[in-house]
Parts: sequence; structure tokens; C-alpha cells
Amino acid sequence: MDSKEALRNQFQTGESQTEESQTQERPSQAAGTGMSESAGAYLQAEPVAPPVNPFAPDDGRCVTLEEYWARWYENPYPDIDVSYEWNNGRLEAKPLPNEPQLDLYNWFLQLLLRYLSTHNIAKLINLETGFVLTIEDPTEPSGRREAVRKPDIGVILNSNPVPWGGVDRRHFDGVCDMVVEAVSDSTQAEVFRDTEEKRRDYALAGVKEYYILDPGREHMRFYRLNPGGRYEDIQPDAEGVIASDLLPGLQFRMQDLRRQRDLLELALDDVYSGYVIPDHKIAVNRAEAEATARQAAEQRAEAEATARQAAEQQAAETQRRLEEEAAARREADERIRTMADELDRLRRQSS
Repeated sequence: MDSKEALRNQFQTGESQTEESQTQERPSQAAGTGMSESAGAYLQAEPVAPPVNPFAPDDGRCVTLEEYWARWYENPYPDIDVSYEWNNGRLEAKPLPNEPQLDLYNWFLQLLLRYLSTHNIAKLINLETGFVLTIEDPTEPSGRREAVRKPDIGVILNSNPVPWGGVDRRHFDGVCDMVVEAVSDSTQAEVFRDTEEKRRDYALAGVKEYYILDPGREHMRFYRLNPGGRYEDIQPDAEGVIASDLLPGLQFRMQDLRRQRDLLELALDDVYSGYVIPDHKIAVNRAEAEATARQAAEQRAEAEATARQAAEQQAAETQRRLEEEAAARREADERIRTMADELDRLRRQSS
């Protein structure tokens, strides 16, 4: 039996022990989250469902933010590929992407990397790096709630008031300016989390643009934060091009999210050429101009050679005619002399 199957059986057979231990842990854990006593009582009374995913055995566990940073922020198990976010006192497992989601994510990440290589105005965090959301929530006793999200891609402008990039920083304390999530569609709950819960929380926290990538296109959305603090759709133009307000010059065609064209091909497209390997189009244009110039020069040289050949042929023809005319004149002169000599002879005979 392989390790994954053994792990799955371990959690299936240990469901009752897991439920019992989590129920016992709830009072101390709920108390450390900053929740009200009524909220803590609700968590204590709520039945704990047995783990359905052996590769995310702590999904839904109540832990304090301090416990999360110390134990759950980075991969808590050496033999399980699982990553947890923290949402107001509960662990939420990030589902693993399928191949189409990963392909689309990688393609879009390359676009952003190419953009930032030509427009040095921001930095990226992605995959396992979290950032802290502090959200005003009147339903909470404190008037706010907190979450730690690990966006698939996060964009932090250089002008962001919270600095990012220190070697000692494992998470970002500020709010990302842009977030990109590849929709998790293993369950309806995961779809709801990306399309509704995170959309609401990112808007409340002040994330200026939120992009949801979906290879199935059903949930593909692009949002910008309006002055009222709500997300509105970024509408494509007549050519199907989405343009970012946050990152000037970043634009892409909706259909290219499906086609995922090669970067060198994009570099020759006017939609992308301003930031996707711009030197490539310049070099190609220069090479094409040089090739056009060479072709024109070759055509001129060929035309000049043809003209020279025609001139030479015309000169030869003229020379031939002159020679023929000279020969004819000589022949005529000879006949005239012959006739004159004959006349002279006849005169002498008659005299």
C-alpha cells in the first residue's frame, strides 16, 4: 500500500478520534481568536464533520492567528502537499489546481512578469505567500475581522504604503493592490469562496483590482474597485481587450486566455508588444526593414543591370548600323568611281 493510500485509511479510521480531539480543543482555541463568548459558544456547540480530504486533515480547524503563523502558515506536514489560509479563526485549505487551471495560471503569470520587466512599478507575491486582510465587520464584537489569504498572484505597487521585499519577510503585512486567483472548482463551496467570499473581502480590504481566472470561462471575471468601495466589472473593448487601470499598459485579449499564445507571437501583436519582449518586435521590424531595403537595392541593381544591358545592346546595334552605312557608302563611292573611270575612258575613245 502506498503512502497516500495509507494516509487516507489512517484518517478514515481515525475520524471519531479526530472529532473528539477537535471538540475538546475548541474552548481554548476559540478563546484565542478574539471572538466573542457567544461566537466561541457557537463554535463549541457546532458539530465537527469528519475530514473528507485526507490531504487537508485540518481544514476547518479553529486556531488563533498566533498559532497559525507558528504552526500552519507554512506546510505543516513534510509528506502532505497542503497549504492553509486563515479566515477569522479557522483554517481553510487551498485546493490543488488541475492541469488547465495551472496552465492558465502560468500563462497569465508570464504576462505579468513580462509587464514588470518593462514597467518596474510593482513586485509579485504568489502561491504560498500570504497577506493580511483587516476587514471592517459590524457583526463582530470588535467591529472587524481578520484573514490571511495566499493569493495565486498578488501585485504590490512600489507606491504601496507597506514595504515588501525584505529577506526576513515570509508574509506581507499590507494589502495587495491586485489579486489574481485561479478559481478552485472542486466543490461548490470552493467556487463560492473565490467568486463571492474573497470578492467581498478583497473589496472591503481595499484590493484595487481582482481577477478570477477560469479555464472553463464560466467564472472568469475581472473587477476594479470603484470610488464607493465596490467591485465593478472591467468590460472588454470592441476587440475583446481587457485593460488594467492599476497597471498602465497591461492589456490582454479574452480569447488569448483560452489560446495561451506563445510569448514571441504575442511580442509581434500590437496589444502586447508594448510590454511583452518589446525589443523582439523592434528587432523583427528592423530586420524586416533591412530585408526590404536589401530587396529594393537588389531590384535597383537588377534594373540598372538590365538598363546597362539594353544600352549596350542599343549601342551595339547603333554601331552595327553605322558600320553598315559606312560600308554602303564605300560601296557607293566605289561604284561612282568606277562609273567615272568608265566615262573618262569613253570620252577618250570618242575623241
